[in-house]
Amino acid sequence: MEKTINGLKITIDRDMCIGSANCIRVADEVFELDNKKIVIFKEEIKEPDRRMLIEACSVCPVNALIVTDEKGKQIVP
Repeated sequence: MEKTINGLKITIDRDMCIGSANCIRVADEVFELDNKKIVIFKEEIKEPDRRMLIEACSVCPVNALIVTDEKGKQIVP
């Protein structure tokens, strides 16, 4: 599952996600847990600050969130 938000491509590896919700604590306007307690993107996302979005992905304890910039460079993990 992936989405481009504020110029950053965010990929969620749902097989790796353990539902810690750390990303939601940082960016609850972007992420939520589904009924299986696995992270998904919210239906409607307001463009968050890029630094906050990178931080939200970097706090994942199992690196289930991957961030790639506009040039294709992986930023997180």
